[in-house]
Amino acid sequence: MAQIDFWYSIGSTYSYLTIMRIDRVAQDHGLDVTWKPFDVRTIMMEYGNSPFIGKPVKAAHMWRDIARRAPRYGLSPSLPAPYPLNDLALPNAIALLGMDEGWGVEFTRAAYRRWFEEGLLPDEGAGLRDSLREAGQAPDATIERAQQPEPAKRLADQTRQARDLGVFGSPSFVVAGELFWGDDRLADAVQWARDGRLS
Repeated sequence: MAQIDFWYSIGSTYSYLTIMRIDRVAQDHGLDVTWKPFDVRTIMMEYGNSPFIGKPVKAAHMWRDIARRAPRYGLSPSLPAPYPLNDLALPNAIALLGMDEGWGVEFTRAAYRRWFEEGLLPDEGAGLRDSLREAGQAPDATIERAQQPEPAKRLADQTRQARDLGVFGSPSFVVAGELFWGDDRLADAVQWARDGRLS
């Protein structure tokens, strides 16, 4: 089965559109998706890139763009969502822990749904804790585990792997060494996985 590596960072706004539909898209096209959480803020800081913070015109367009596109995928976000997150490392370390244990996708979807549809941040408070409960995890124990040195190291390693692949933003898709960046490139990534080219 053809493979797409889906690199995403909880905290990325456009990743909402991808996270809520990528498995359905992959199933429709007979593809296998591997979810790869990483800390995009670390990479962006290295590049001196802050895409929307302190840029009100660009940020307003981003929210409008997501609002226009969301109904196409059956999504109903309440925008603008709270932004930015204070702590990208914690929810992404939790997601990576969950990928290792089989509940990471469910946690990620729950976190984004609460963030974009209920206005609850995924890195703290009810947004984080209720998303963990939905994924079948005990919030306090899971947060404590994610804050230990080993999960932090795993996230740093995964972030370095993303950088080494040329990933510089979220969402990104890597297919047979080809990088596709942005939710609007998901269709291209799917076609490359199926056909090895774009028509």
